[in-house]
Amino acid sequence: MARRPEVLEEDKKRKMNGESLREAMKIFEFVRPYRWSLIGGLVLLFVSSMVFMLFPFLIGKMMDIASGKPFFNFSLNDIFWLMFGVLAAQGIVSYFRVLLFARLSEQGIADLRVALYEKLVSLPITFYEKNRVGELMSRLTADVERLYNAFSITIAEFLRQILLLVVGLLFLGIYTPKLALVMLLTFPVAVICGLFFGRWIRGLSKERQQALADTNIILSETMQSISVVKGFSNELFETIRYGRTNDKMVKIALKFASGRAIFSTFIVTVLFGALIFVIWKGAMLIQSGEMTAGELVMFTFVTAIIGGSIAGLGNFYTELLGAMGATERVREILAMESEVDPHDPAIANKYQRFTGNIEYNNVHFHYPTREDIEVMKGISFKISAGQKVALVGPSGSGKSTILQLLLRFYDIQSGDIKVDGKSIFDYNISAFRKNFAIVPQEVILFGGTIRENISYGKPTATEEEIIEAAKQSNSWEFIQNFPDQLDTVVGERGIKLSGGQRQRIAIARGILKDPAILLLDEATSSLDAESEKVVQDALNKLMEGRTSIIIAHRLATVREVDCIYVIDNGKIIEQGTHQELSAIENGAYSGLAKLQFESI
Repeated sequence: MARRPEVLEEDKKRKMNGESLREAMKIFEFVRPYRWSLIGGLVLLFVSSMVFMLFPFLIGKMMDIASGKPFFNFSLNDIFWLMFGVLAAQGIVSYFRVLLFARLSEQGIADLRVALYEKLVSLPITFYEKNRVGELMSRLTADVERLYNAFSITIAEFLRQILLLVVGLLFLGIYTPKLALVMLLTFPVAVICGLFFGRWIRGLSKERQQALADTNIILSETMQSISVVKGFSNELFETIRYGRTNDKMVKIALKFASGRAIFSTFIVTVLFGALIFVIWKGAMLIQSGEMTAGELVMFTFVTAIIGGSIAGLGNFYTELLGAMGATERVREILAMESEVDPHDPAIANKYQRFTGNIEYNNVHFHYPTREDIEVMKGISFKISAGQKVALVGPSGSGKSTILQLLLRFYDIQSGDIKVDGKSIFDYNISAFRKNFAIVPQEVILFGGTIRENISYGKPTATEEEIIEAAKQSNSWEFIQNFPDQLDTVVGERGIKLSGGQRQRIAIARGILKDPAILLLDEATSSLDAESEKVVQDALNKLMEGRTSIIIAHRLATVREVDCIYVIDNGKIIEQGTHQELSAIENGAYSGLAKLQFESI
């Protein structure tokens, strides 16, 4: 099972203390521009809570008036219409409070999403190697949603419940002190027991959700890899695997249902039992003349509000702890050191088009996630501007790593790599990479239109430039055959196009970028002979007048390059032209050439 990355660890048990609260409050920097919405919302929250507490008071006075006890000169009708006035005021205040908190949460969280996205796209490749991208995206989405709920609902309701609790207790202490004392001696015990039961139920709920997630993972994996499942005739195996996880989920769900049943029984017996006891005590006080019927009704309503507030505080407290955990994880991402600054205004000024001279000088390298395995073992070679060189060798020899190091995806352990006589690590990384274009073996297109995918090489390109790039890449002919031509939607990862068509779109993208240095990573190895010929012709046009590094398994595609470097086990073991290397008896390249060309 894959190790869960540190940034994606399950929530640990958190406590709301001063330090954790201060750290969590730092997320409020995203709502600072909307602080007046926050202040206004809090003011209206206080007002609406106070207005709400008038209802039990007025209901109690209504009962007293009905019993013959006057309340100033108010009649039942006066109280009735006054309550409607209070209700209208409550509705108006609540409406604007919700609007203010919605503005705060929607715009503040939108800013947070943008900041997170900018941070994620600016992080180095090593971050994505240490974290499973799908799980990371899912978790961050859940964390942002938690923060959204915190800003829009949880914080406001948590404060509201505290206000109602405090005001309700003061209310009871002033108007019904004896019964309030009885309530304080019975209800807290019942409520605390209820909170413990509720925590247990929530734990079972989490177990059920995790078991459900496990079944969904198997379902998702099977659907995404259905061709593999059917190719290996493993329908029964997958059915059994899914059934096992489903059975596990059912067991946990039944345990969860049993817990809910126990909790329901507890609510009916203990909490309602406490309420019955308090009402009985209130009836005794009415009988002795120490309390009016209206005060008992008022007490009952206020007690219900207090009970709801206590229960709400438990739920919202848990939500706030979850939001604090989400805040911590989001801030971990935001605090990571970016590889690039997309908003750096100096990038345009720092950009300079390379001549294209490249030099590797005794480069040693191992991947950050595999420090025990040295991939590059003193690689040294030079490429002159405009030259076309090829890297060949067995899989795993380090060919693709050479390109990744040139693009500064990783830092090297020793040695140096220079472009135009200057270490690549001394260039601004964004300005540096603007000089490169890469055409990989597996082309990944974005799910938009052909136009958008080609113009990705130059977002400011005109229509004429896009069409010219399509023509030079041998793409224009098949693009014209589509009803929507350049506006044809290619589908997710370009799934609606063939492999050869995707390659030519990628080449058009490279042509439009007009790079100083071109990197081709087995760009034709997955194509059939007909598609390869068309794509190779497009690549030849793209390579004209620029330094090109080609990784190839098919040696027929590199016969005409200026120099071939044979890589094996992180070292260059041979170098020369196709003719020179083919003439070496028992050489690594000549052996590969004989195997390939004799089999044709």
